[in-house]
Amino acid sequence: MGLVVTGCDVFLVRTCEELESDWLKVLGDIQQKTILPVGLLPPSAQDSMDEHDDTWQEIRGWLDKQKKSSVVYVALGTEATPSQAELTELALGLELSGLPFFWALRSHPCSTHRDSVELPDGFEERTKGRGVVWTSWVSQFRILAHASGGGFLTHCCWNSVIEGRQQSFPLIMLPMLWDQGLNARALAEKNVGVEVPRNEPDGSLTRYSVAESLSLVMVEERGRIHREKAREMSSIFGDMDLQERYLDNFVCYLQNHKSLHKSVK
Repeated sequence: MGLVVTGCDVFLVRTCEELESDWLKVLGDIQQKTILPVGLLPPSAQDSMDEHDDTWQEIRGWLDKQKKSSVVYVALGTEATPSQAELTELALGLELSGLPFFWALRSHPCSTHRDSVELPDGFEERTKGRGVVWTSWVSQFRILAHASGGGFLTHCCWNSVIEGRQQSFPLIMLPMLWDQGLNARALAEKNVGVEVPRNEPDGSLTRYSVAESLSLVMVEERGRIHREKAREMSSIFGDMDLQERYLDNFVCYLQNHKSLHKSVK
């Protein structure tokens, strides 16, 4: 990666000036190269599953029965693999919160680690009707776009953040690896959500910190700022015209810098 950074002509960054102008300037100052934001590349409904897909019909049927802005959507992706202790505390925290939830719990396609990880005894029975644990593929975009959605418990990979912010969701952030911790800190500074506290010094998770974070973001009066900031920032993430202009600028840049074409070839 160091050789790529040294040898490149321009940095293309999946972000926009309206969101991270300060950090784009810092990157330019450090690298002394052109920094070109290409926009957030948000997904559209056309990128999602067929509206008449049987799986979506079943999921939507459950979501339609929930109150508006009440459901917590939980997804940690397939790369983040919580330990048995973390998964147990997360599950019990969801139960303790009393909030309706839809948990997309999928295993890493190349790992056997999750195969041995199990939900707490009786968890699904105790939360039956209030919560759903879905273990196969789901359309995250459509779930987040549903009117019953009220919050997104996420590992903070950038793609999930963009989808959640596009739909005005306040975030309950549980970073696991790579850039996720930095994403969570940056978004917490903007008050669009909270990071679930972990115990020091071992970083362990507790059901109480999960439940308290969910309650704060979803229902408590002191968490109103997170819900309001989330709606406010969706004007950036959900502005498709703005994001298209970034792509147009990118194309114009390539057209005006023919030398890049030769170096790519």
